Amino acid sequence: MAGEAQCLSYAGCNFLRQRLVLSTLSGRPLKIRKIRAKEEDPGLRDFEASFIRLIDKVTNGSRIEINQTGTTLYYQPGLLHGGSLEHDCSPSRSIGYYLESLLCLAPFMKHPLKIVLRGVTNDQVDPSVDVLKATALPLLKKFGIDGESLEIKINRRGMPPKGGGEILFACPVRKVLQPIQFTDPGKIKRIRGTAYSVRVSPQMANRMVESARSILNKFLPDIYIYTDHMKGVSSGKSPGFGMCLTAETINGTILSAELASNPQGQGAAVLPEELGQNCAKLLLEEVYRGGCVDSTNQSLALLLMTLGQRDVSKVLLGPLSPYTYKEKT
Repeated sequence: MAGEAQCLSYAGCNFLRQRLVLSTLSGRPLKIRKIRAKEEDPGLRDFEASFIRLIDKVTNGSRIEINQTGTTLYYQPGLLHGGSLEHDCSPSRSIGYYLESLLCLAPFMKHPLKIVLRGVTNDQVDPSVDVLKATALPLLKKFGIDGESLEIKINRRGMPPKGGGEILFACPVRKVLQPIQFTDPGKIKRIRGTAYSVRVSPQMANRMVESARSILNKFLPDIYIYTDHMKGVSSGKSPGFGMCLTAETINGTILSAELASNPQGQGAAVLPEELGQNCAKLLLEEVYRGGCVDSTNQSLALLLMTLGQRDVSKVLLGPLSPYTYKEKT
């Protein structure tokens, strides 16, 4: 067992997920102090507590201690166990908040991970399940993490604030990762996407598609945007709509952009035409940034390169996102 002398010590609530994930992968205990200590509402938030419970579920033998005010966290990681699990995510953050970290941990479990996550599938803060399915899974496959058991399946959509969505994430075990040489992004050959709507008119999705195509058709003819209108139980508990776009190159680079409508009762109403156009512009901006990995998955690519064999891996990135920069410094 790791002694107290080896315990990593941090202060503040920033990068809580990254610290817990890296602590779990390295096996080193962790102590985080002064978590929002000076705020009116000090300590861990509900979504962070939910994330800690998720880490406890996917590991075996972890020791977690939180003081009464929630401002100090001690975490001694156990073994990554995996197996078939279920977790109810906090509706304060989307399922993407939790899924990003599971993508880092899942290949190194003792047993293949198969987990059902419930909560908000698409919001304006975290990467949506659609984007991670379209971009993170192909990236994992480049590192040799593939097979029929690697999947993200959206059973139900859930928009904020009430959520109600459900997804299935399954990943095989891979103890050794392949080194990659991924330095030539290549030219864009096609654009794919999904325009989704829940508990609103199905025409919302069609209006988003038309407005996005009005911009993207000027650059490329091969564009196909699916419309996904879920009804009844599959539509979650709150109304909303949004769009996820991906651009694929001849060399297998996948770049993504997404936008979602404002949550019910928060902010001004967003027109679907405006959302579709803005999402198309965001995709063009991502293409302009360049690189073989989009800004959403930069940190995942760098982490998998670090955890791979002692061989030279190379990947070309565009300008580093603030998330990537902070995680790797």
